[in-house]
Amino acid sequence: MNTFPIDLGAYQHITLNASNTTLTDEQRASLKANIQLCRDAIVFFTATGAARGVGGHTGGPYDTVPEVVIMDALFRGDADKYVPIFFDEAGHRAATQYLMSALNGDLPAERLMEYRAAHSHLPGHPELGLTPGVKFSSGRLGHMWPYVNGVAIANPSKVLFCLGSDGSQQEGNDAEAARLSVAQNLNVKLIIDDNDVTIAGHPSKYLPGCSIAKTLAGHGLTVLEGDGENIDDLYKRICTAINTDGPVAVINHRPMCPGIIGLEGSTNGHDVVSVKVAVDYLESRGRQAAADHLKGIKAPKNDAVFLGSGDKWDANRNVFGDAVVAIMGRMSEAERIEKIRVIDSDLEGSCGLIKIHNAYPEVFISSGIMERGNFSAAAGFGMEKGKQGIFGTFSAFLEMCISEITMARLNHSNVLSHFSHSGIDDMADNTCHFGLNNLFADNGLDDGYATNLYFPADPLQMKACLEAIFFNPGLRFVFSTRSKVPTILNTQGQDYFGGDYKFVSGKDEVIREGTQGYIVSFGEALYRALDAVERLKQEGIDVGLINKPTLNVIDEEMMVKIGNSPMVLIVESYNRKTGLGSRFGSWLLERGLTPKYAHIATHKEGCGGLWEQFPHQGIDPAGIMTNVKDLLKANPDASAFPVL
Repeated sequence: MNTFPIDLGAYQHITLNASNTTLTDEQRASLKANIQLCRDAIVFFTATGAARGVGGHTGGPYDTVPEVVIMDALFRGDADKYVPIFFDEAGHRAATQYLMSALNGDLPAERLMEYRAAHSHLPGHPELGLTPGVKFSSGRLGHMWPYVNGVAIANPSKVLFCLGSDGSQQEGNDAEAARLSVAQNLNVKLIIDDNDVTIAGHPSKYLPGCSIAKTLAGHGLTVLEGDGENIDDLYKRICTAINTDGPVAVINHRPMCPGIIGLEGSTNGHDVVSVKVAVDYLESRGRQAAADHLKGIKAPKNDAVFLGSGDKWDANRNVFGDAVVAIMGRMSEAERIEKIRVIDSDLEGSCGLIKIHNAYPEVFISSGIMERGNFSAAAGFGMEKGKQGIFGTFSAFLEMCISEITMARLNHSNVLSHFSHSGIDDMADNTCHFGLNNLFADNGLDDGYATNLYFPADPLQMKACLEAIFFNPGLRFVFSTRSKVPTILNTQGQDYFGGDYKFVSGKDEVIREGTQGYIVSFGEALYRALDAVERLKQEGIDVGLINKPTLNVIDEEMMVKIGNSPMVLIVESYNRKTGLGSRFGSWLLERGLTPKYAHIATHKEGCGGLWEQFPHQGIDPAGIMTNVKDLLKANPDASAFPVL
């Protein structure tokens, strides 16, 4: 491992006391030196994630360095006064936690250059118990303040900080947390980076009229606003917050990524800094060794060849948008305005909704990070027969919308929802952003309003699926992955879902026949399962493969076919406790079908990185083949099974 090319030993471990609200010249100089050192380090090691292709986030950690180094000095000045944890409800600011762990001696500085890499224990969101020095799991955006309230209740004599942002404050959780903190007079100090930037835009533009300061004041908090880049004013306001009884919000206005040419004030600053911008920045700061290290990084590649799949790969999350645009293109503008409304939750670029936004802005609503309210708005629009709302966000956030989904069903709403980033593939953000519990959406009663869950296997099936279900009534949930997927081929080497293929809702599909049993899979696990099937056949093990693109509907004919085979293996990237496999065995038994049965799925916390998540869970082709062989060992007569 190369030596970290920025000397973190230059960090000055100064002490500050909130009873002195004015900085001395020496303290000011030390803080400014620490701020610049930390910002240089953050630009460098987050850019290693960009260079390796695992992404990351630079802007949030970079922005909040001034308040963090002040907090660090305060913790050191009077440790008994505080709960000395840098609680942060903007989970993508993981770089803050890792840098402070290194500065405090818990993590070797060299490890920072493995930022977000597989098995590095430095995932895109910090996880308690995984990374040395990390003292909490941040989870998803806007989830920490309510939790910190509880920590404050447990520590009534101490001051607690919670770093926030104008993005995290859009979540409804924070409104509830604000009311409780005021009602209980909790000694929680919110330090909010208000940079007017989120992933897809500027809150001042898509939520005009909304003011974080006025909102929090309306809840009853003391609010202290100011320039986050003015170190004297920032320090004074933080001290005032500490010396004020009860909850206080210190709101810091600054542009995103101040001082970084090419990023300042831009939405691009939310994500990871590009290598070029980082190199230019570091060289301008005299950090040539760091710049040279970035130039020499080579991104690792997954060289695996997947049998049974084509060489064309595409991201289904973007194909969703293309398919919807094609369908809406056959409607008149008046008809689109009358019947369709698309509501985004600040993730239009990630979910493919940007394609719709660009093509038909007249039906598109750019909204904030308010998944529950946005889904309900889409459902309300789709309450009337013939109208439908379209909603999109990450699959991990589906869990936040369960009650709203129930209400939409009870009101017979028509909603087409796209939940991207399903499963675990390419998920360097790691465990808190895994889309594992998507079958929770199927939470209605047997006689409830129609609810179907779809997970197309490749780009061609995604298009065919949307063509088939777009105008159907009811709740329709379409899932896709963050990763690209290849096209599935038939036994003649042609696109399985090409040509005259028509998607039929509720029908399972035989991808490969087999005489010794079947694997049942879907989504991004299907092409991996197909690779395993092809390799098993080469070894003389004749198992087949079934695609189940409609996850929650039983195909009775197919159940009989596979249920009468010697063995069934369910392969999925969903949660082993809540996924398809947790239901499928019961479906078989209810029909008197008793093949040898096994189920492999995501069952442990992630390892970071990208494709490495699949072998980590044992659901890659090698893991699938091992499980098939284990099942067949338990049924030595499987070779006599006839194809039905």
